[in-house]
Amino acid sequence: MHFLFPQDPRGRNFPEDIFEEQAAALAAAGFTYSLLRSGVLRRGQPLDGVPPGADVVYRGWMLTAVEYGRLSAAVEDAGARLFTTPGEYLAAHHLPNWYPLITDLTPETRVYPADADLARELATLSWDGFFVKDYVKSLKTSVGSLVRDPAGVERVVAEMREYRGEIEGGVCVRRVEDFLVETERRYFVIRGRAYASDPHAPIPGAVATCAGRVPSPFFSVDIVRRADGVDRVVEVGDGQVSDLVGWSADTFAAMWRTAIVGPAGDGA
Repeated sequence: MHFLFPQDPRGRNFPEDIFEEQAAALAAAGFTYSLLRSGVLRRGQPLDGVPPGADVVYRGWMLTAVEYGRLSAAVEDAGARLFTTPGEYLAAHHLPNWYPLITDLTPETRVYPADADLARELATLSWDGFFVKDYVKSLKTSVGSLVRDPAGVERVVAEMREYRGEIEGGVCVRRVEDFLVETERRYFVIRGRAYASDPHAPIPGAVATCAGRVPSPFFSVDIVRRADGVDRVVEVGDGQVSDLVGWSADTFAAMWRTAIVGPAGDGA
């Protein structure tokens, strides 16, 4: 298994600062890694440092479907293959792809075109609140993504366009539930097996169910406890572009070592 990190934009032959600790931990666990120059995705430059025949895991910033397709082509041109295919990437990265698979585990959701009359659409729903995002991200600045009055949705979407530059895919509106936000935890799934940041912690049933339903070899699952004591899935994401929320770089690397070579393995 070989990992691919974005190169430092200052031209240093290191990963970007935010990924340096992960790269070091994976190297210490016996894995190899190389750097993704910006020109590979922007100008079609060849990819350097990828071992021929390797399975490649990207660890970096979110990529659009087009960008990920370019990455896949660059990896193939280097004689290797992505661990996660473009189709598998979108299976976990875009909400409309994973939501139908786990409707019993996650808040009710409606998906609309970016140019829909959202205020009118939401007014037809008997919901107490609305959480607004595009296919991949919510608005974490300014007014935020939580809306109580349907009339407020247009401002959220306008600010998403302003701060992010575009709406990716369309607009997803999720029904607000009474979550205990301090209970939220992130889990990762590799090849159908779920992992917790504490290797001795039990895996919630909702996470195990997701592991068997989402057709991706590497993804994240965020779980939160609802006020009535039920675990709910608040987010699924492609594992390559998911932050290490609640994880250390060392536990992340140890997870990969366990997944690929086993706890007592001696090679990656």
